[in-house]
Amino acid sequence: MKLKEIYNSQKPVISYEIFPPKGEPSEMKEKIEALLQELEVLSEYKPSFISVTYGAGGSTRDKTFELVLKIKDKLHIQALPHFTCVGSEKDEILQNIKEIQHANIENIFALRGDPPKGETKFIKPKNGFGYANELVDFIRANTNLGIAVAGYPEGHPESESLEKDLVNLKRKVDAGADIVITQLFFNNEFFFNFVERARKTGINIPIVPGILPITNYAQAEKMASMCGCTIPDDLATKLRQHQDDNKAIRDIGIEHATKQIKELIANNVPGIHFYILNKPNSFNINHLKLIFSKQRQLR
Repeated sequence: MKLKEIYNSQKPVISYEIFPPKGEPSEMKEKIEALLQELEVLSEYKPSFISVTYGAGGSTRDKTFELVLKIKDKLHIQALPHFTCVGSEKDEILQNIKEIQHANIENIFALRGDPPKGETKFIKPKNGFGYANELVDFIRANTNLGIAVAGYPEGHPESESLEKDLVNLKRKVDAGADIVITQLFFNNEFFFNFVERARKTGINIPIVPGILPITNYAQAEKMASMCGCTIPDDLATKLRQHQDDNKAIRDIGIEHATKQIKELIANNVPGIHFYILNKPNSFNINHLKLIFSKQRQLR
């Protein structure tokens, strides 16, 4: 089912984001199987799709596609591969997106991408693309894939201003994007303001909030720093006070995520996209199960 159809059906839509496990090649089979088992448990909550990232510079692209196919074939859940402009020329991009389509994958997440490890600035590949809207336009012209793009409630870290960032999002939408999935945020006001401003610029496609349930204090701080998002003062204080108590941190994370979701659902968001972060000791099934049990109106 294409993204347009998914978000025109039952609401709110539930989706997850994961990334391929890291480690030595000899460990990959076991790690992927363990991840699939965890996702099978979470399938109880009927996700409409699972998106799969890959590392900076496309460093795990092959693993991404492998995992996408396993999710589709073994779990029978739609999988949505991330795809970026990084390190690829147009001919290679065309070949890759055609392979995605030929594998009966119906949707793709189109991004500019982060610079490869060790580099601080994105450099447009020779005969490639420098911006996500160019990639969206290319995918739209050469396939019938559904296309998701990223939105930034607090602005992209490299953007000159919130206004300029919204101009860039409008370019992606005008190029053919079907939905916007936002970067994580911990204060819903940033999301509501973002949606209001986007609608005023003529962006009328679904805008899906991305939620990160906090399971680890250091991880939350790192993610907030990387993404340029703000941790509210009261939440930051609670996390600091209990930073050495993993159970307390999880309880705080569950409480905060539940409050966020309740308010978002009450304001008729089209769905919730969960950043699961399947790192060792972070991909906590019970954490999400508790959130879902407290927030049954998700389905």
